[in-house]
Amino acid sequence: MLSQLSVVPSLCAVYAPFFEVLKGRAMATMSPTLGIDFGTSNSAVGYAVDGVPHLINVEAGQNTLPTALFFDNEEKRIIYGRGAQEALIGGDDGRYMRALKSLLGTPLMRESRVLLGKRMDFIAIVARFLAELKTKAERATGQQFDRALSGRPVMFHSADPARDAQALVDLTECYMQAGFKQVRFMPEPEAAALANRAVLEPGDLGLIVDIGGGTSDFTLFRQEGDAGIHILASKGVRIGGTDFDRELSLQHVMPHLGMGSQIKHVFGDETHAAPHAVFADLATWQKIPFLYTREQRRAVEDLAKYAVEPKLLNRLQHVLEDELGHDMAFAVEAGKIAANDPDASAPPQIDLKIVERGLTVPLPPAMMAASLAQMAAEIAQVATDLTAQAEVKPDAVTKLIFVGGSSLMGVIDRAMRDAFPQAELHRGAAMTAIVDGLAIAAPHAFADG
Repeated sequence: MLSQLSVVPSLCAVYAPFFEVLKGRAMATMSPTLGIDFGTSNSAVGYAVDGVPHLINVEAGQNTLPTALFFDNEEKRIIYGRGAQEALIGGDDGRYMRALKSLLGTPLMRESRVLLGKRMDFIAIVARFLAELKTKAERATGQQFDRALSGRPVMFHSADPARDAQALVDLTECYMQAGFKQVRFMPEPEAAALANRAVLEPGDLGLIVDIGGGTSDFTLFRQEGDAGIHILASKGVRIGGTDFDRELSLQHVMPHLGMGSQIKHVFGDETHAAPHAVFADLATWQKIPFLYTREQRRAVEDLAKYAVEPKLLNRLQHVLEDELGHDMAFAVEAGKIAANDPDASAPPQIDLKIVERGLTVPLPPAMMAASLAQMAAEIAQVATDLTAQAEVKPDAVTKLIFVGGSSLMGVIDRAMRDAFPQAELHRGAAMTAIVDGLAIAAPHAFADG
């Protein structure tokens, strides 16, 4: 995977105006440009007044919104964010979708589905979510936002330049369908660097460690006092929190549903392993909705019929028939969070009672760390490659600034400490640093027209 990493070396020049500290140029009015952090797991919006970022409550008392939708078949409406999760958990009749950002740049974005009696592709679905953010921002401020400064990963697809370019085309189209007239993009770790410039002293060297739901992104920057900050380089790789979930699910959950078990041939005594694809898709947040087809259910029914261990495949059959894939994914995520909590009151586990009463999978911290060690090492390698690209020794980095929910994982913390032993750690506003930076940069995003 490391041989497939991609680098964006010239972002500093493109976005230089955003990194200036504009002393004495306070904004007289609210910025007409909305900063949008459209994330794989969570999203947020903000704007600037007098150069100060203001985040908008996108749900009651919350300035972040889970990037999730629920198509409610009974009420014929789309539910967003935490309400979508509640509808899923409550067993409402409908279709739940999450992690749609990971589909950008793939052929699946142009595939259509019949939802609420209408055929729509994933461009339209993402546009619906972005339009909801726009509506919430306009209601909260009383202002119309026709322009957006959107965050983006350094690379959407670090192993495929063509898909990476297509992802930006897709996302631009989503913004246009959402009702924006113009959109520009800013790498997410560079926005976080802008928001965290005050954390460093003049001359200090900071490294943004942005571990999001779908990608891991890094920006190396120097604090230059009144001159603002100087971006030395940015780099990213397509590994994030949903990949952690997927790996934990494949290693610890899917074997209980028949992954790796043997299927008897119709004739003779020979056996073969159950096909891996269905388990891989079931462990992947954004692919779960594609499994609930008549053909897939029939295929799993045949597997269960000839399984050496039919009980395991019967569980898989139950998950598909009752559309429990996302419930199971939430259980894995909850187990991951518990295993990362040093103050957990009970031994961490993945609770699969939704699949079968009493079914649990132990997930002690050491086991989880071992499961994710290779991914953590690859992520840390990207960061050290970035410093080498900038001709900076790891020991010269003054501060590691952690951004994104998955940056809070202990396995990431240890890998980055080992790679940059002299750096101090700073967490701050891990969940909102990106949108803070986008809001600060938004007034200047369209300065050239």
